[in-house]
Amino acid sequence: MRAHMNLNRLAYFAAVLDTGSFTQAAERLGVTKAVVSQQVAKLEEELGASLIVRSTRRLQPTEAGRAFHARCILILKEAEDAFDLVAEATGAPSGTLRLTAPYDYGTAKVVPAVARFAGRYPACDVDVTFTDKRLDLMAGDLDLAIHAGWLQDSSLQVRRIGEFRQVLVAPAALAESCSDLKEPADLAGLPFVANLALREPLTWRFSRDAISRETVQFSARLRFDTTTAVYHAVKLGAGLSVLPDYLVAPDLAAGHLREILPGWVLPVGGIHAVFPPARYRPPKVAAFVEILRELEQGIGSN
Repeated sequence: MRAHMNLNRLAYFAAVLDTGSFTQAAERLGVTKAVVSQQVAKLEEELGASLIVRSTRRLQPTEAGRAFHARCILILKEAEDAFDLVAEATGAPSGTLRLTAPYDYGTAKVVPAVARFAGRYPACDVDVTFTDKRLDLMAGDLDLAIHAGWLQDSSLQVRRIGEFRQVLVAPAALAESCSDLKEPADLAGLPFVANLALREPLTWRFSRDAISRETVQFSARLRFDTTTAVYHAVKLGAGLSVLPDYLVAPDLAAGHLREILPGWVLPVGGIHAVFPPARYRPPKVAAFVEILRELEQGIGSN
């Protein structure tokens, strides 16, 4: 049986379970639904086992199918890594780059980097997941994660590619009433929009020099779980909040938002490229990180 097995059929089977349907698997693979169905049926014939239970409403893997799918993912990933290894030897980025980034930093910085990367390396495709939740690089098939903030897991491979300043901002109307404030302690009673994506969304530590330090505990009536939602709420006049400079810089320049207590600063955050543990780093990953670093430092235009 094994002498006649077509290993290409593993990709068809994996795509069906990954997408949840033969139709979507066909769209992902760029073939017809009939071809996918035929290839999965032949795989089951070669294995002598049923892998998928089909019905008119949904499909589910059998117990054998679930176990086989887990091994297929590993095999397909190893195959992709093998191609990447050869590409590394030739120095030519190729294949699909899969990465994740927080939504706010992603839209502001990663999208331009992806556009530049696609133009520079036409042999590469890019799949991007934007989420404020930090995905497990060990559990999926991601090549790279971009983290904005502070790292906690020291077991990961990391490259710092930039930094950002945290800014306490308010809409122009509210900023007028804050103009007489002198100390961070004066902020405690003001309307605050909390960012639940942060570890301590209500506690902020300000400093003015090597000696002056103040911690403010805000009380929030509005709470959102993404930085982008907090940003839009603040722009609409809901209150003040702390936001990264890469997100609010255009609004500060235009006067839509104003920085509150500019003489007091908040901790600077880092922009990090985070890699899963691996024996080597594919050229596509190194090339993309270099492009993102270029944009962070204002280098080049294409």
